[in-house]
Formats: sequence, C-alpha cells, structure tokens
Amino acid sequence: MARLHIDQVSKIYTGTQRAVDAVSIDVDDGEFLVLVGPSGCGKSTLLRMIAGLEAITEGAITIGERVVNDLDPAARDIAMVFQNYALYPHMKVYDNMAYGLRNRGIARDEIDRRVREAATTLELGPLLERKPRELSGGQRQRVAMGRAIVRNPAAFLFDEPLSNLDAKLRSHMRVEIKHLQRSLGITSVYVTHDQLEAMTLADKLVVMNAGKVEQIGAPLDVYERPASTFVASFIGAPAMNLIPFSALGDDGRLGLRDATVATIGFRPQDIIEVANDNEDGDGLSLRFVVDAVEPVGSESYLHGKVGAERVVVRIDGRAPHREGDRIGIAVPSERLHAFDADGRRLEGWRTPDAVGDAGTAMRKTRAT
Repeated sequence: MARLHIDQVSKIYTGTQRAVDAVSIDVDDGEFLVLVGPSGCGKSTLLRMIAGLEAITEGAITIGERVVNDLDPAARDIAMVFQNYALYPHMKVYDNMAYGLRNRGIARDEIDRRVREAATTLELGPLLERKPRELSGGQRQRVAMGRAIVRNPAAFLFDEPLSNLDAKLRSHMRVEIKHLQRSLGITSVYVTHDQLEAMTLADKLVVMNAGKVEQIGAPLDVYERPASTFVASFIGAPAMNLIPFSALGDDGRLGLRDATVATIGFRPQDIIEVANDNEDGDGLSLRFVVDAVEPVGSESYLHGKVGAERVVVRIDGRAPHREGDRIGIAVPSERLHAFDADGRRLEGWRTPDAVGDAGTAMRKTRAT
C-alpha cells in the first residue's frame, strides 16, 4: 500500500495543446480515487502517466516515497486492469494469473500460493484450468483483477474495466470491485466516464473537464455542492436543471446579496408539484409546460419548459400527466444553487433576510 501524490502534472502533445493541465491530487493510503469526466477530458492520459505508459511533460508523481517520473512501468510497483482484459488467449486462467510473477523470478511455491489465494478471493478456483474463450465477460474481468492482485502492488490502476460489460453485470462487478478493494486495502485509482459508477465506487471523486480538475471531494459532497455548472450538469441523472437568472423575471424577491448570480440550478428530484396559483410554498415557484413524459417504473420524468428554458421534473410514476399539461412546480429554497457568469459556484448569494424568510423572499418569483 502507498500514498499517491500528483503535483502540478501536465501532458503536452504538440505545441501548447494540454491534454492534462497542471493537475494536483492526493490519494491517501488505501483510498479509492475515481477520475470521472467525458471522453477526451484527460482522465485516461493521467492514469497512463501514473502507470508510466505516458511521459510526464511537467510536474511530478510520487508513489509512496519515490518520485516515479523517470521509472519504467515495471519499477513503479503498480498493477493495472484494462478495459479489454488483456489476457493471453492461449494460456489457462492459472497461467494468465501467474505470468507476471514468473517473469519476475518468484519461486514456484510462492506463485502457486498467491494464485490460489487470489482465485479463492475472486471465486475463480473452478476456472483455473479454463482458457479465456471459455469464460464470460465478468469472469474474464475477475481473472484480470486476479493477475493484478497476485503482484501485491502498492497501488491498483483501473482503466474503464467495466465498459465492455452489460448493465446488469456492471452493477454486480461494481460491488465486487469495491468489496475487493476494501478487503485488500490497496490504494486504487479508477477511470470511468460513467458518473453512476464513479459515485458508487469512490471514496474520493475527481471530476475532470478539458484536461483540468473541476472538483475534488467525497461523492455526496460533489453531488450536493457542485463547484461549477459543468459538475452540476455532469454528476447526477438526470442532470441538474440550469436556468439563466435573467429568465426568472426576478424583481428583487430572491434577496440577492451577490449581484454576480448568472444561473440558478435545481435538481429534478428536488422539485415538487404545486397548484398553479401557489403563493405559500417555501421556495421558488414556476409554471411548467409538459412536452414529454418518460416513465421509468415507480417514477416518471417530465420533460418540458419553464418559459423558454428546458427543465426536467421527477414525479411519482402514478401521477397522471401527459404532453401539453401546464402545472405549477416549486423548489425549496435550501435546494437552490447559484453560479456566476463563468459557471463557478456562489456561496452566500442571498441576504440573511432572504435565507431566514424564504417564503416572502422567494416564493412569488415566477417565470411564465
């Protein structure tokens, strides 16, 4: 196990194009860090720099007590699990798991002990004599993890390991990976574009965009207090509703302390349905026109507009709504988020009076 320190690390491919731009992250010993972001945001490039598969242009990476910038991948004491499993098709499961240890000259008895111990942990015992083509996708991924485990590395690196699996198997494997990491206590860095995967696995979440870190924090903190409109729209399904402040038609009732408010945000699940003439709710009241109803079992998502702005509302799946309905919606004051013109989160953006008496300060603010 080891602590991982990433200090102002950048990757420049050509000219001034920065695939990774001055990223700094600390990963504590035994912590599960997840890098999440859209395709091309730099997360896999950063992981490959940690692994030694990409050269570092600027900055330093420390694993344990060693700066590893100039070390070969084999000397970094890390194990990597890839998206495509990277198993040798002509080798049996046992030999795939033992391959790296044999190359390092580990004694045969020790190799056998490690392989069988890992196979027991991953429930691969009955499969050790099979070849990869005889295994399911989930079993192949467990073999890939077993090959990493037997090395007893200082850190695990996972590069979108579940992206080739179907939805049901991905859910099962998320649980397995989290349980395995907790039981082994090995520092882990995991890359994914799937925000649900990121939220369920991470001890610490890093949201990346265009080569930069947008936010670092515990998953729930990132969800509850997004640092930017990008994070607000990327983390959460469906995404947070973001409406230009100017579209709300505010006439001072929001009680602004900070005049730089440009965007108001609220999540679909924080919206409640109210009477169209509601004036008594503790929060922002809006009129909403339903364009489409998306039923997803016990709940439904209403897609529609507040004025000219697109909004999604989560409701009880039994609620009888259809296209063209006009309904009143409200958002409790404590569930509202504010962002400036650069998309950065604002704190303390309302006056104390507005915070203390949201019913009078906010409830009559409407967009029609």
